[in-house]
Amino acid sequence: MAKEPHSLHNKHHHANMFMKKKTTTSFLLWLLIVISFIWLLSLITTTPLKPQKDDHHNSTEPVMDTCDAYNGTWVRELYNKVVYTNATCPSLPESKNCAKYGKESEFLRWRWKPHGCDDVPRFDPTTFLDVVRGRRMAFVGDSVARNQMDSLLCLLSQVEIPIDVYKDAEDRFRTWHFQSHNFTLTMLWTQFLVEATERDINGSSSGGFDLRLDRIDANWSSKLRRIDSIIISSGHWFFRENYLYKGDKLVGCTFCSAPNVEGLGVTFAVRSAFRTAFKFLRSCDRREKKLLIVLRTFSPAHFENGAWNGGGHCNRTRPFSEEEMMSLSGINWEIRNAQVGEVERLKGSGEKFEVLDVTKAMLMRPDGHPGTHWNNEWMRGYSDCVHWCIPGPVDLWNELLLKVLIQNKTKRVVSVSE
Repeated sequence: MAKEPHSLHNKHHHANMFMKKKTTTSFLLWLLIVISFIWLLSLITTTPLKPQKDDHHNSTEPVMDTCDAYNGTWVRELYNKVVYTNATCPSLPESKNCAKYGKESEFLRWRWKPHGCDDVPRFDPTTFLDVVRGRRMAFVGDSVARNQMDSLLCLLSQVEIPIDVYKDAEDRFRTWHFQSHNFTLTMLWTQFLVEATERDINGSSSGGFDLRLDRIDANWSSKLRRIDSIIISSGHWFFRENYLYKGDKLVGCTFCSAPNVEGLGVTFAVRSAFRTAFKFLRSCDRREKKLLIVLRTFSPAHFENGAWNGGGHCNRTRPFSEEEMMSLSGINWEIRNAQVGEVERLKGSGEKFEVLDVTKAMLMRPDGHPGTHWNNEWMRGYSDCVHWCIPGPVDLWNELLLKVLIQNKTKRVVSVSE
């Protein structure tokens, strides 16, 4: 057999070598890709994915710490999504049963929407009762405080009907007990928080009071021994002719025209009353547990074209916008700021103070009052533009209260774990 020429043999040899090198390079490249893929896969499967850390947010803090849930507006919902109705609340007062007395349901279709925050969760009665299990809560204040407590009773009764434990002759001091959760709810009535004596003129009631601004009202303050959380409020009774005392000295008045008596204004009187109340709550010997004090800020009235006894009414059918709200009387803001200012003074005092700041939200709800839609046979012709329909915007207060209670409980847990 003839041999291949030497040059042709070399060509075949170099071609074979080139093919081997190319094959080897391709194999190594393929192997590198496979190894890289396996390495990446191992990272994904062995290291759990974590959300990017936000240096400005501690995940142990409740939502209300990250935004202002009290600053927002009311938005209309397509459907009425109330937790209860006037037909499903056995304790609903006739004077707040607006649906029964003909009020249209449009006012129930508005939902509070905070700016830059998640929506306030709808009230969950089961969660609330779990949070307050074994506790004793008191609402301290006037009929608007009672308004909030009546709303809370309606909300909670969707899970458990409470036992009616106590009722005084005037239905001002009340106690209910939720037996399944060992939770007691109490109403402690007080118009001013401080000592007040109604003024008589020739043996007839004048409607005004002498207020001892530095003396606590014992009617409520003497009943705190076993209470471990209170929601405290006041305001509307200060809008009348009241004479203000410190010690035994008359220092001024509100809405009076008496000679040589200085008109000090409602804000001064409210601030003084809350200062006295908070001073008492800090110093009194109460109970085994530390007291949680929740200030519910001033809830405005919406009388138009007159006062309550002068033909004033509240017949609007939708909320105010934020722009419309800003044109309302500044006295509402002054009272709210005075109340919150007294809480700010006590920060770091050792007591647990929280603020339930409902003033802005309620300034925007002139449509949420009973108006003429209540059992006003004994006050025919008068509109109620102070209190709130149940169900209605007042239910928001208890949604926000639940958030405050959860926040407070979370803080306690974090504090203990630290």
